[in-house]
Amino acid sequence: MTGSVHYFPVALPFLVVLAALLGIVMGMVAARLLSVASAGLGISTRSMLAVLVLSLLGSYINVPLAHLPERQVSAAAEVTYFGMRYVIPVITDWPATVIAINVGGAIIPILLSLYLMIRNRLYGLSLAGVVIVAAVCHQLAEPVPGLGIALPVFVPPLVSALVALLLSRQHGGALAYISGSLGTLIGADLLNLDNVRGLGAPIASIGGAGTFDGIFVTGLLAVIYAGLFTPRKSAR
Repeated sequence: MTGSVHYFPVALPFLVVLAALLGIVMGMVAARLLSVASAGLGISTRSMLAVLVLSLLGSYINVPLAHLPERQVSAAAEVTYFGMRYVIPVITDWPATVIAINVGGAIIPILLSLYLMIRNRLYGLSLAGVVIVAAVCHQLAEPVPGLGIALPVFVPPLVSALVALLLSRQHGGALAYISGSLGTLIGADLLNLDNVRGLGAPIASIGGAGTFDGIFVTGLLAVIYAGLFTPRKSAR
């Protein structure tokens, strides 16, 4: 078996775009344009941005969980979906599809979502938000040959923003992140694992190529949402 389970999920130009967006949000925080973001997130903006940096870097790491036997495995270097170019590792001898979990796109978002949920005591609202986002993502996610399950990048941030607006403006930032991250992972990835077999994808990564970009942009949106829309009286 030759190849590696570790690779950035999006092609270089789009990886640079995501890094640039992170830089813009950092600049907004530094300029105090998002002065009450911490109140709306239940975590300091510096800590949140540090987590997002770790998410971007951690997207390179996939932790293998299981193997699905495949009759034929694709060796394409990139797959384009909705204008995004996703990286597919070039494999020369790979007898199975590897089911993996991405550190930056799944493990970190799950841990942060659980922390935000407990920190802000948003159990019921989080459940409602996750169910709504998961349902939408499940309906719109598509099996893509050679890649696995993919979702248009704008779906998680837009749906999670709407959900946060409807459920709670005060905790909108935290709800946007929780709903967007967990809802995308559950609706697009976990509920579609049965559809991965037969796509010829060498690696199907939960929170990796196909969904990582949407989850990452959702994190940026959560910071902006919390800074712009959290009521001033809730700032601590």
